[in-house]
Amino acid sequence: MRCHRLLLGALCCASLCWLASPSSAEETLGAREERAIQAALARVAPSVVRIETVGGLERVGQILVGSGPTTGLIVSADGLIVSSAFNFAQKPDSILVTLPDGKRQAAKLVATDHSRMLVLLKVQTEGELPVAEVAPLASLRVGQWALAVGRTFDVAEPNVSVGIISALDRIWGKAVQTDAKVSPNNYGGPLVDVAGRVIGVLVPMSPQGSGEVAGVEWYDSGIGFAAPLETVMHVLPKWREGHNLDAGLLGVSMQGADIFSQAPVLAAVRASGPAYKAGLRAGDKIVEANHHPITRQAELKHQLGPRYAGEKVTIVATRGDERLEREIELADKIEPYEYPFLGVLPKRPLATDKPGGVAIRFVYPDSPAAKAGLQAGDLIRSLNDKPVESIASVLERFQALVPDEKMKLEIERGGQASTLEATPGRLPEAIPTELPPSGDAEQPDADKPKDEIKRGVISVKVPEFEQDCVAYVPESYREAAGHGLVVWLHGPGGIKETELIELWKPVCEEHGLVLLAPKAADRDRWEPTEARFIRRAMDQMLKDYSIDRARVVAHGYQGGAAMAYLVGATSRDVVRGVAAIDAPLPRVPLGETDPVERLAFLAGYATKTETTAAVQAGIARLRALKFPVSELQLGEQARYLTAEELDQLVRWIDSLDRF
Repeated sequence: MRCHRLLLGALCCASLCWLASPSSAEETLGAREERAIQAALARVAPSVVRIETVGGLERVGQILVGSGPTTGLIVSADGLIVSSAFNFAQKPDSILVTLPDGKRQAAKLVATDHSRMLVLLKVQTEGELPVAEVAPLASLRVGQWALAVGRTFDVAEPNVSVGIISALDRIWGKAVQTDAKVSPNNYGGPLVDVAGRVIGVLVPMSPQGSGEVAGVEWYDSGIGFAAPLETVMHVLPKWREGHNLDAGLLGVSMQGADIFSQAPVLAAVRASGPAYKAGLRAGDKIVEANHHPITRQAELKHQLGPRYAGEKVTIVATRGDERLEREIELADKIEPYEYPFLGVLPKRPLATDKPGGVAIRFVYPDSPAAKAGLQAGDLIRSLNDKPVESIASVLERFQALVPDEKMKLEIERGGQASTLEATPGRLPEAIPTELPPSGDAEQPDADKPKDEIKRGVISVKVPEFEQDCVAYVPESYREAAGHGLVVWLHGPGGIKETELIELWKPVCEEHGLVLLAPKAADRDRWEPTEARFIRRAMDQMLKDYSIDRARVVAHGYQGGAAMAYLVGATSRDVVRGVAAIDAPLPRVPLGETDPVERLAFLAGYATKTETTAAVQAGIARLRALKFPVSELQLGEQARYLTAEELDQLVRWIDSLDRF
């Protein structure tokens, strides 16, 4: 018994010593981890090159890109190198690569992968270059070690940050996610496993946007992405021939805004797109893609996201009881969608009104509606033999139409029904000179007691953000009526609150508008990352007040106008208009016109300033994409709007729900 007690005491003593100081086993584990990381880095380092660019732009949109050293990865022994497109967004005049032997070689840009935001470079080399081993996608597991490698600070030694693989199949199936620090210091370099094999090429990415700088705001945040090298090697034979790679497009838009819960029912099918040519139409429901069952829109995006233009996909859809199976070749581009225009501004109903038709408030002179004989006061009952219950249902029907395609309307006038035919044209850009009342002036009392609804000047605080906003809710606000929302984004100098409210108060009261004015962290400039703060503030107003979703406008002056463009581009599901005063169109991920997410622009500018040409070039770019753009010329020198011009802006907002 005594021996047992002595043995137990010795074990306890040993345990306490083990707790008090590291054991040799722990030290061995730490040393092994360190040696493994060093071995992995040593294995991949010969294939990691330093890239220097000379010349080009200093700023892309609102992002300062500069021209410091960046990183690339050798992918073929004969001199092919892959890097991030971010490193070349400034369109450099020349490219220099430092090879493993220390020699600097001029490189040429062979082609670009516009889907995964990669570039392929080529250098001339006398001998074979070292190529890293590819980590098979099937072998990757969440939680395994991952090293983010670059060659930026020291040409002789790579820089590295250590983390894990935090998720697979991110950015709609195009990327591996890591919590290792990923930034311009290692964009274009490899993400490496602990065996020294390359998982992928580090790039900034965003699920909401595309372009060379999309997602760069997350750098060093623990949210980093890598385009899998296995995919790169698969397309390399085509890529090295100088063919740019583009995301594969089906040419459809979906019903509803919640992609994670709503079924993939087609709201619109582009007439020039592959889905239309394959026989798919608005109203069809996609139930399979590439032999994978599809129940939600997000699942379809995951199946289509990784695929390039030219690849074929098998799509199964249902149309009533009919099952349609089609093999469809994805397109690299689709002709921009043009919004069809009948020439009608609807009378806005109250929440208390019973559904059943859409009353016409105003008929545009010389429009297809006017030529077909439609008049203010008419009630539209059906469109192409489908009943119309609300303005939203009319806009939904229009999603399936294209300009110059005949349509049939059933209307009611003075209690008498009649049928008319019309051929829609294209959305006008001219602002109406005069509009009749909107139809919601006679508003009933709100369902909520008046003292429960905050009116007048209010402070809006957004959870998770230190910044706040000032807002003006008109005293005439009523729950039963939809109000337009104007998101005012200030220029340099911040918000002069008293002047802002004095200017907008009568406008809001008379025209049923709610004003929201977020404040930038730096009063003299907006940062691109603040688009998230602005969106959260908008969401809060949409939740707390009765807002007409057809009249949500991002409006700004100078730097605030540039931010308005960004907010409009990144919140396409909410914003229906961008009114930019005295600012060129920055490089923002606008995408293309969409039948569901309608977006119109108003550009106000001076005619004799150093930015005039850039503003006009932006307007031309928007029109080439088929966005409707109204113009306000403000005289020779830059300034904000006069009272008369503000009235034009308000009429433009008032007409955003036209069709």
